[in-house]
Amino acid sequence: MKTVLSAIVVSMVVFLSMTGASWAQRKAEPGTFDYYVFSLSWSPTHCAKNQGDADPDQCGVERRFGFIVHGLWPQYSNGGYPATCTRDRTVPRAVVDATMPVMPSVGLIVHQWTKHGTCSGLPVTDYFAQVRKAFAKVKIPEALQAPKSDLSIPATQVERLFVQANPGLEPESVALICSKRDVAEVRLCLNKDLSFIPCGAKVVDRCRRDALLTAAP
Repeated sequence: MKTVLSAIVVSMVVFLSMTGASWAQRKAEPGTFDYYVFSLSWSPTHCAKNQGDADPDQCGVERRFGFIVHGLWPQYSNGGYPATCTRDRTVPRAVVDATMPVMPSVGLIVHQWTKHGTCSGLPVTDYFAQVRKAFAKVKIPEALQAPKSDLSIPATQVERLFVQANPGLEPESVALICSKRDVAEVRLCLNKDLSFIPCGAKVVDRCRRDALLTAAP
């Protein structure tokens, strides 16, 4: 009897492990996702947080970026996301040059393609064209277009300004991410056609009540 029970247990373990593996493999297939999270990074917060280790193309003395693209991430509606769906790390020079104005770091461009872009189901050229198209679609509120020295806006107002500046964008499609008291990112949820969509599970605000967006955190 014990032998039979042991055989049944082993069979169940093998079945479950195979099922889990095939599920994970299916979920990691390029192009198999529900929507995008489009992440805009507030460059002054990033550069202040990474002093001494930041990319000079983004954070050099003469660089005064406001919001830049952090990434366009394939996402699952029930939470989680696929990552590194292939081993391709190659981003052509022409694609890098075209993307630098909105994502001003070669290292970031390559990382975003490797971790997220390879799961989009798009060729590298088309993926970064989609990134640039998303950036062109989303209007940065006028008050947030440049890191002025006296800038100081509560996080709740940052979200409100984005909603007001973008017709069709609702609060349910926006999530703010902070580093301590400083607004670090604005994340917007987009359909595959880049229209706005309510965010899925786990894409939520992560800011303190007293968080601010400033030019010099």
